[in-house]
Formats: sequence, C-alpha cells, structure tokens
Amino acid sequence: MSDIAWFTILSTVCAALAVAIGMMFPALAMGRAISQALDALSRQPEAEKSIIRTLFIGLAMIESLAIYVLVVVLIVLFRNPLLEYLIQ
Repeated sequence: MSDIAWFTILSTVCAALAVAIGMMFPALAMGRAISQALDALSRQPEAEKSIIRTLFIGLAMIESLAIYVLVVVLIVLFRNPLLEYLIQ
C-alpha cells in the first residue's frame, strides 16, 4: 500500500480513538456534576436557583470540551495539513 493509504488509515484510527476518549471523559464529568448537583439539592433545597445556575454553566463548559475534540477530529479527517506534505 502507498504512503497516502497508510496515512489515511492511521489518521482515521487516531480520529476514532480521539472521539472515543475525548467524548468519554466529558460524559463522565457531566454525570458526576449532575450527581453532585442532585446531592446538593437534596441537602439544601432552598439554594436551588444558585445550584442549578452553577450546574448549567459547568455543563456548558464541559460540553464545550467535547465540541473542541469533535472539531479537531473533523479537521484531522477532512482537511489534514500533513497530507499536503505526502502529496508533494
């Protein structure tokens, strides 16, 4: 097989691993954040508004990490800057 074929296969495998790992950890962090928020709500129901507000801000930050992983993986798959060096 040619160098370009190996490079394409390797970048696809690396992208799949990056998506798997890069989405697994934010998902675990979201589950832990929601669990801790529910625990805090059960202990102090009068602080519901501040807990929920802080939870949503934290979930948005965690979700942005997963989106950054997805963007980088899509760049590697569809517009890989290293592929130009192999073509030359």
